Amino acid sequence: MSAAGGARRRASGRRGVSRRRGMVAVAGLALALPMGLLTGPGVALAGPPASGAGSVVPTVVRTGTLPDTSLASFANALLPGSVPDDHGVKLGGIGSDLYPAGAPNEFWTITDRGPNGQIQIKVDGKNRRTFPVPGFDPAILRVRVEGSTIRVLTAVAITTTHGKPVTGLSNIDGVDETPYTWDATTKLAFDPNGLDTEGLVRTRNGEFWVVDEYSPSLLRISPTGRALARYVPAGVRLTGADYPVIATLPAILGSRKINRGFEGITLAPDGRTLYLAVQSPLQLPDADTGDASRNTRILRFDTSATKVTGEYVYRFEDVTTFDPSAEGDPSELKISSLAAVNDHTLLVDERTDPVARLYTVDLRGATNILGTKWDTATTSPSLESLADPSSADVRALRKTLAVDLEAVPGMPDKIEGVAVLGPRGIAVANDNDFGLGTFDAAGRLVDSGVRSRILLLHLNRPLA
Repeated sequence: MSAAGGARRRASGRRGVSRRRGMVAVAGLALALPMGLLTGPGVALAGPPASGAGSVVPTVVRTGTLPDTSLASFANALLPGSVPDDHGVKLGGIGSDLYPAGAPNEFWTITDRGPNGQIQIKVDGKNRRTFPVPGFDPAILRVRVEGSTIRVLTAVAITTTHGKPVTGLSNIDGVDETPYTWDATTKLAFDPNGLDTEGLVRTRNGEFWVVDEYSPSLLRISPTGRALARYVPAGVRLTGADYPVIATLPAILGSRKINRGFEGITLAPDGRTLYLAVQSPLQLPDADTGDASRNTRILRFDTSATKVTGEYVYRFEDVTTFDPSAEGDPSELKISSLAAVNDHTLLVDERTDPVARLYTVDLRGATNILGTKWDTATTSPSLESLADPSSADVRALRKTLAVDLEAVPGMPDKIEGVAVLGPRGIAVANDNDFGLGTFDAAGRLVDSGVRSRILLLHLNRPLA
């Protein structure tokens, strides 16, 4: 995640927060996390009647905007003293994912690792990854869209086994980007607990499963936010973490592009099967090949057996027709969200920054490449170098355009959260990058003006 984009609309407001370590409630609402929520597609969204057969036409039923709130106020209500100075940054970045919370217009959302940027500051001609608020701790929020406002009902800080902040800082020197202060002048310490959280689901027992871009990794998190286990690729040596680290994911995932690890996760209707999307093609055999590739991977994970049970190829569209503003660069395409439609159909958010389209993919008939030669980094040619996987007897996921979000008036850039609310209802959310723009001479943020939004959409016909 890096600072990007400009506002298409603006909204502002204020809300108060009440304090309790690790959790926060807004406007006097209960702190307890509800149990037994839906694990698959949520409640149906009321909207206009279907307009008949033909293409899927989305209609915006409601748009909610997150009111302005000091990031320090929010963070310190969860973990007192964790953010002494927010440099003027407001709460944002909550649109990294959406998951139905089992009540009308309510969702679980997750922040990413916190305010960070790369494009604004160069030192000796090179970009540096800056963390203006290094004490920020990624959080899980339960929110409700009320009229034109996003109301935060509950927030849960993600912590280590012993209740310490995980932070969002880079993990491994030489593997992840070096973190710097807001002005890119001073190195920050690497943190083996740090998470670049990008997606979540909630199970029937109240636990969360969260994906991270660093390793990439999959985390099991308790209802109160404590990390119970972090699954990383075999061969990744993440030492010093204050929670169990289990290196059992396919080793080939260690070849992910930096900042392009796991970006999407969904839970199948059976309540135990997860699907995880690698945001971009792996860098195999090298970065140039990965950046030019149209082949990325979606994995199936059994939460009862705690292991990967499937791996499938997802083919990106031709970027030249998908988004001409990308100037023919295939690496601008990425997967940012997954949502289960039924037991064999997934909804995939494929996007550049300004263009997002939702595709349904059918798991039936796709080749399971788990444990095959395509899971070996030395295979030549690599899966990523194949112009057409079917030429190597690999059947990619069959995909169908479901919803063209670019055609929806008022749709924000960087749609990273998608939730299925019923056969004809979806919700989408943008990542506003915490409003990160530039910083003035005093180190205060000059806000980009981009707001965090959730849009509720009604479809004129079912997704599948």
